[in-house]
Amino acid sequence: MLGAAEKAFRAAFNVLRVNQRNCGGTAHLTPTLYNSGLSGDMRAVVNELIAKDSLKEIFVAGSSMGGNIVLKMAGEFGAEAPAELKGVIGICPAIDLAACADDLAEARNFIYERHFVNSLKRSMRLKAALYPGRYPLDGLGRVRTVREFDDVITARFCGFRDADDYYYRASALRVIAEIRVPALILTAQDDPFVPFETFSNGGFPANPNVTVIAPRYGGHCAFISRESGEERFWAEARVVEFCRERSELVGRN
Repeated sequence: MLGAAEKAFRAAFNVLRVNQRNCGGTAHLTPTLYNSGLSGDMRAVVNELIAKDSLKEIFVAGSSMGGNIVLKMAGEFGAEAPAELKGVIGICPAIDLAACADDLAEARNFIYERHFVNSLKRSMRLKAALYPGRYPLDGLGRVRTVREFDDVITARFCGFRDADDYYYRASALRVIAEIRVPALILTAQDDPFVPFETFSNGGFPANPNVTVIAPRYGGHCAFISRESGEERFWAEARVVEFCRERSELVGRN
């Protein structure tokens, strides 16, 4: 979920923040790696909230990679989505992983790509140290791009043939047409590495359940307004608005 939205939700919603596996200091808890296709992890959280906590209304939101995972989960549920899942939200979701990797490789995104690659390498070295012998790191030193990392590491250890296979199978774009719950996508036309064309050309499937809001500016998961008050954090305000409009429980209060 979205940490920045927690205060806005507090009056009417309980908020649960989910770290992707290995994130948030959890690398020691599982021998496996995370990747952008792990919608099953989010599905497990939703199912547990329903089965063990008896929640009647659940909204799931994610940003960037998390947005891809959330939308992929909804598409995979399709018509079998639980009645308790009232809506999903993706903020700057990387729903076409190949296109995002290609954009990151552009010269204008050199700083972003270097940051991501260095972070991925650090995480992988930590994981290898935690589980000796499980993750040989041959080839890691030569990695300079996210696509190369996904070829050398992600595909190798997560069951994909190569980066292209991973990008295809893990991208939510492949299942967007199957979403049957209300879905909101917030993206910016000037996002540096989630191409707006992903949402605006003929490759984005028409689906009446999916609403795309794409202001001209916002960067990648930023959307900081000049205005103060509730609209200061524009994307979070839209998330709250979306959930309130679709919440039967809020309507009764």
